[in-house]
Parts: sequence; structure tokens; C-alpha cells
Amino acid sequence: MTQNDRILSSFANKTWQEIKVKDSWQIFKIMSEFVDGFEKLAKIGPCVSIFGSARTPDEHEYYQMTVQIASLLAERGYGVISGGGPGIMEAANKGAYTAGGKSVGLNIELPHEQFHNKYIDRDKLLEFNYFFVRKVMFMKYSQGYIVMPGGFGTMDELFEAVTLIQTGKIARFPIVLVGSSYWSGLFDWIKGTMLSNKYISEEDLNLYRMVDTAEEAVEHIFRFYDKYLLKPNF
Repeated sequence: MTQNDRILSSFANKTWQEIKVKDSWQIFKIMSEFVDGFEKLAKIGPCVSIFGSARTPDEHEYYQMTVQIASLLAERGYGVISGGGPGIMEAANKGAYTAGGKSVGLNIELPHEQFHNKYIDRDKLLEFNYFFVRKVMFMKYSQGYIVMPGGFGTMDELFEAVTLIQTGKIARFPIVLVGSSYWSGLFDWIKGTMLSNKYISEEDLNLYRMVDTAEEAVEHIFRFYDKYLLKPNF
């Protein structure tokens, strides 16, 4: 081994050791996010999470519909949880806030797009570094999901919920997709390809409901709990 090889080998070993130490300490940062989230959200009460694109402008029909959905939920005593950022997330918080309901924001630090909106209750804003911690909070403290049109992040959150319910890892709760013109192509493919290849079961198609109005979206949430004589789990 040449002198240069020995130097490079020593550098590589040192770097690897530093990485391992950094990974170990990262556990405490992850734990702190879980603890902070559990402590704050456990006090909030029954909530519905609303998902959708951060890129939806406030003049868009989906933004306006989201404001209406959140307002209707707040009027029935539900808090609203969003991802805390702009677009559909802002609309969700705006609807809850203006209706006098609880407005929760689970914000995530990103290099672009994400900054928390002004309609989140000051004591109900949580900041996260890790997507997986943030998603746990959505799953654990939501009594329903309303999913507006969105991109990869929205799909991630939607299919996380569907998968956890399908596999029995969490109790079933209502999942509502708003905007059939947006969602129909995706779910036609799921039925025509996934189902026909028997990668999912026929009953899995009942895990969600597709609607086109704000009233239909919230009514599905309300009917779900009335039908099963359940109350939101708080």
C-alpha cells in the first residue's frame, strides 16, 4: 500500500466513524420530534386532515372548495390539520381559522415551497425535519382524510393511509378524494390494472370515496361516525 493509499484509507475510516456517530445522535433529534408532536396533538381533540398541492393558487376552485370544507368541519366541532404550508394547506387552515375552529399545521422544512401559513393557531404549529415523523402525526391524530388534487407528496400521504388501513395497522377511518376529474384516471387504472391482476382485493376499493363538492366531502365524514355509532377517538 502506498503512502497515498494509507492516507485515503485513514480518511475513509475516519469519515465512516463520523457518519456512524452522527447517525447515533440523530436518533435523539427524531425522538424529540415524536415527543413534541405527541404532547401537543394529544390535547387538540378530534381532527380531520386535509391534503393537497402547495402550488394551488388562492383563486383556484380547489383552494376555494378547501376553505369551504374546512369551515364546515370546524362548524361541526372538528379541528383541521394541514401540512402547514401554502396552497391547499393554507386554504384548509384558513377555513378552520375563519370559522373559529382549531387550525393545526404540521410544517416541514424544505429547500423550496414550504413556509408556514398565517392561518395556523400559534400554539398548534409544529415544525418537522423528517417526513416519516410528520406522517405518523397525521395518521395518529386524524379521524378522517380529505384529499384534494396534488402531486407526489399528496399521493404519498394518500397511499400511506390506504396501506395502513388495508393491512390493519390502524383502525379504519374515512378517506375522501375531492375532484373526480382529477382522480378518476388514477383509480380507473387501479381497478383496471391492480385489481384485474389481483394485486388488491375488490373490498379494497371501498377504502375511499370520491366526491365533487364540499358538502359531499364533509357529509361522508359525518355519516361514517354516525353509521358505526362511533365518536372520534378523543
